[in-house]
Amino acid sequence: MPANENPVLESDGKINRLRHTRGYLCGAMDRTVDGGVEWRVNIQEDLRDLDVYWLDPTRKPIDIGIEDLENREYRHRMMQAHNYDAVRSDMKIIRGVDLRMVDVSDFIIVNLDLEIHATGTYEELYLANRQKKPVIIRIVQGKENTPDWLLGTLPHEMFFSTWKEVHNYLRHIDRDPVIQHFNRWYFFDYSMCSIYGGGNVTER
Repeated sequence: MPANENPVLESDGKINRLRHTRGYLCGAMDRTVDGGVEWRVNIQEDLRDLDVYWLDPTRKPIDIGIEDLENREYRHRMMQAHNYDAVRSDMKIIRGVDLRMVDVSDFIIVNLDLEIHATGTYEELYLANRQKKPVIIRIVQGKENTPDWLLGTLPHEMFFSTWKEVHNYLRHIDRDPVIQHFNRWYFFDYSMCSIYGGGNVTER
């Protein structure tokens, strides 16, 4: 397929399609040892050169729906006390914020560990897919162990076994003259837009 007709160009003329796009980092948090922090920090460091705005649920860019060690310990205490209303009240806010971050993202990266029951991860993944966003999935146990249902849902070219493969794929999307869109990767030239909704607005 042809490259995007209006790619973002750097000052040296190089293509930089992903510059200032928003990527959501999707993966298990409440059943992991570190709360899902480490891989999210690493990918933001490793892909710093792409100039992506990362939406990270472990460091939400908002002051509600915060998930940290204190919050998880509180929910655990409430569950042990059978105070399910308290957990539900907390999680309704967290779920709403996280799904909104999926809504406003341009693409999502999923870290999928098949040994962890990641309820929220699957909801976010399927929401992004219904919105026809690019969904890049790293399978901890390897691409060959991808659940069959997912292969019927997403292009298998967006499934990977290692973070290096994910990095290489995103740099391909960002910089190569020709990319495969899979009916998902679209890049708009916002200089053709205006706050009035028209392309060229005559001043009064």
